Amino acid sequence: MDSAEVHRPVHPSLFMFLVLPYGAMGGYVTVALAYLYAQAGIPVAQVAALVASSLAPHTLKFIWAPLVDTTLSRKSWYLIASVVSAVGMLATAVFPVKESSLPLLTIVVLVSNFAVTFLGMAAESLMAYDTPAELKGRAGGWLQAGNLGGAGIGGGVGLWLAQHLPAQWMAGAILAGACLLCCVALVFLPEPASTIQDARILRSFVNLFKDLWSVATARMGFLALFLCFLPIGSGAASNLWSAVADGWHASANTVAVVNGVLGGILSAVGCLIGGWICDRMDRKMAYVLYGVLQAASAIGMAVAPHTEPMFIFWTCLYAVITGLTFAGFSAFVLEAMGTGAAATKYNVFASLSNIPIYYMTQLDGWAYTRWGPHGMLETEAALGMLGMVLFFALLAAVNKFRPAAV
Repeated sequence: MDSAEVHRPVHPSLFMFLVLPYGAMGGYVTVALAYLYAQAGIPVAQVAALVASSLAPHTLKFIWAPLVDTTLSRKSWYLIASVVSAVGMLATAVFPVKESSLPLLTIVVLVSNFAVTFLGMAAESLMAYDTPAELKGRAGGWLQAGNLGGAGIGGGVGLWLAQHLPAQWMAGAILAGACLLCCVALVFLPEPASTIQDARILRSFVNLFKDLWSVATARMGFLALFLCFLPIGSGAASNLWSAVADGWHASANTVAVVNGVLGGILSAVGCLIGGWICDRMDRKMAYVLYGVLQAASAIGMAVAPHTEPMFIFWTCLYAVITGLTFAGFSAFVLEAMGTGAAATKYNVFASLSNIPIYYMTQLDGWAYTRWGPHGMLETEAALGMLGMVLFFALLAAVNKFRPAAV
């Protein structure tokens, strides 16, 4: 169910533009809308529920990912999702910022984010089919840079527009229009022939599950699946910078800058660098190397003086390295999964990769409570190195028992 054929080389930067609306939708809800409603005196619990409604479809999207692989074309799915999500983004900006708007606003946010998952899947599938093997690292880097950059645009730019334009709906209209413009990138991408779709829908799903099984049982696919569960390069500490900043005497403004726009820019730069490196060395080794660098940065932050300048330096470095790990993950997954049911496979890997982010965030918080900032960072570093050891142990075992070539 796999095809190595690529119609023609395309520049990897196209995938950054294709995925920008995906990131923008997330940033707009979690940053811009959340801030506006909180400032309007809406209880934090209700704002959190609104944000949670935007995240729910992204947690479960692997369930409906097979629709992109088995029905319509990828460009059709992208265009449909782009229009629906843009209309949804505009609609969220039309509601008056008050508590009575929340029930209907929550439904709009949920539907909009459900739609934008299809946009992301279509972009990922096009990337898998239309990117030559030697550019998969850079393609993954550009994709992740677009995701992070889009979040910065949707959140930071969206909030600025909402605060400075005469009417809030104008911010939603401008962002929605910019997201729709990203469809122009489709003109420069060929629509590849699917190796999964069949005139009989049931046969299409049979082909899809066969392809999933073939990847899961292949050497590269199995290693990629195992890597998804390991605490390597999770970037979990960045989820707690705001909570632990007092340990470095960092001000609220400092935290807002390094954990906001600046952190997003640095992570995007890390994505581009990481993708470029992945095309010049073994991609699974690159991912592990990035994990080692992240562990080293955690140790460096733990032992360096706990001052505000050091907080800025180490969190910025950590953001760049997190970008490296994001790109490394995408590059490794793209190489392991091939084409076939690309949307489903990529989203299965992406969903599984959230597991270590979740449990490492929990463990980091526990370690901070028990041992303070030093303990949190040292625990993250130690678990990251343990993950590296486990991966190399499995790699050695797989290589040892791999049948000899004939």
